[in-house]
Amino acid sequence: MNPHANMIIMSSLILGPMITITSNHWIMAWVGLEINMLAIIPLIAKQHHPRAIEASIKYFLTQAAASSLLLFSIINNVWNTGQFDITQPTNMLSSTMMTAALTMKLGLAPFHYWLPETLQGTTTMMTLILTTWQKLAPLTLLMMINQSLNTSLLVALSLLSMMVGGWGGLNQTQLRKIMAFSSIAHLGWMTMILTLSTKLTLLTFYTYITLTTTMLLTIKLLETNKMSTAMTSWTKSPMLNAMMMLNLMSLAGLPPLTGFMPKWLILQELTKNHMTIIAATSAILSLLSLFFYIRIAYYSTITLPPNMTNYSQQWRHKNQQKPYLPLMIITSSMLTPIMPTFMMIL
Repeated sequence: MNPHANMIIMSSLILGPMITITSNHWIMAWVGLEINMLAIIPLIAKQHHPRAIEASIKYFLTQAAASSLLLFSIINNVWNTGQFDITQPTNMLSSTMMTAALTMKLGLAPFHYWLPETLQGTTTMMTLILTTWQKLAPLTLLMMINQSLNTSLLVALSLLSMMVGGWGGLNQTQLRKIMAFSSIAHLGWMTMILTLSTKLTLLTFYTYITLTTTMLLTIKLLETNKMSTAMTSWTKSPMLNAMMMLNLMSLAGLPPLTGFMPKWLILQELTKNHMTIIAATSAILSLLSLFFYIRIAYYSTITLPPNMTNYSQQWRHKNQQKPYLPLMIITSSMLTPIMPTFMMIL
């Protein structure tokens, strides 16, 4: 790609969410989302591969439909209320349409079908951007209008996302698709608590970004993208492979690792608000995700399962110096003891 074009695209990719986050006007927020969408599409299709082109088209069609629905809901809201301010209350129809549009942009169930296919068709680093940075602007808009959102609708979408994220990842062998279903399940936890505590939503989002970034950078460093290559990845970096197991358990939410912290607080908040059945259902549905995280850890770090296919043993390459990765691994697994400090900051 031309360096000047690459600079413009990367600048737009950063600028778009910043415009949306800092805006109080619905049209400016919508423009920021559009800039961000148009900037990411050339990066997805950069490989010049049929799967990459297919992924970029799927992403474009889904995001364009979500943007059209969001614009229609904005127009309907202005028609009824006469103002463009994001933080002002909206009428019920506009609020429902905004929820549908923003959850479609996030990849929340039942609007999740584009996410696994798009991530499978692109690179690991692009998967990292799509699962972290691209979630920032839509989630911020949902937090800004949380007073107008329907709690029952969000809870239903959250439980459905946890179910789809858990069941969808059970039979997957591609690591990028597994991370896509992991993203859907984690988004369910974020939206579950959105109308009750925006602080917990932020804490869950920050934790999710840390864990997902560490996991995808580990996958990139080990040069593995499916279960069959993960089985022999320990020959490249045994210590990093062992740390990947800790990160997987943290993603699953096992105590006392970092991933346990937001789930524990969300279940506590749900119980305080007399939503005990929903809290119990969420805890049970998280066991589905726990299964496929343990499955990856079992295949990659604990043992080599018997199979009929002969896998070629990979060479142990010279270790690449990544000074940021040990710090990220420590962060992704050992933050629970300082949880009170986080809550004071938020």
